[in-house]
Amino acid sequence: MNETTVTLVGNVATNVEYRETVSGGVARFRFAVTARRWDRERGMWADGATSFYTVSAWRSLGANLAASVSVGEPLVVHGRLKVREEELDGRRKTFVDVDAVAVGHDLTRGTAAFRRATRQAAAEAPATSSAPATPVPEQGVPNSSPPTDPEHVDYPLVAAP
Repeated sequence: MNETTVTLVGNVATNVEYRETVSGGVARFRFAVTARRWDRERGMWADGATSFYTVSAWRSLGANLAASVSVGEPLVVHGRLKVREEELDGRRKTFVDVDAVAVGHDLTRGTAAFRRATRQAAAEAPATSSAPATPVPEQGVPNSSPPTDPEHVDYPLVAAP
């Protein structure tokens, strides 16, 4: 199957929502990408139109993302592009989603310190915590696709840290 993969550079526009599901945790957030170009006449950068995407990150990527990302932070998101149309209030609307494969802070705009997630630290986290303090990496689990239609399943909401 052919899939369209994209790499987006932009900013986190909403809080990350983390939810536990039957097939593993998922983190979702809105991502703003603004085109920029150099305006020679004014001698400065000019912002173009802003596009918004809904980014979903599953399993260990979702847990690590929820523990690491806040609104306004610059990120690089790489994943599978999905365009869907729905009818809302009698009007057709187009939604653009990205199922993230990799997410990282944009280091052209700042610095970051990497901390490897460990299984032991996650096992010590209380069962009632909203998200793992140190998310658990999946080892030996293939990068399988999420359920067919995760948007229409009623998941219990777990607040991101």
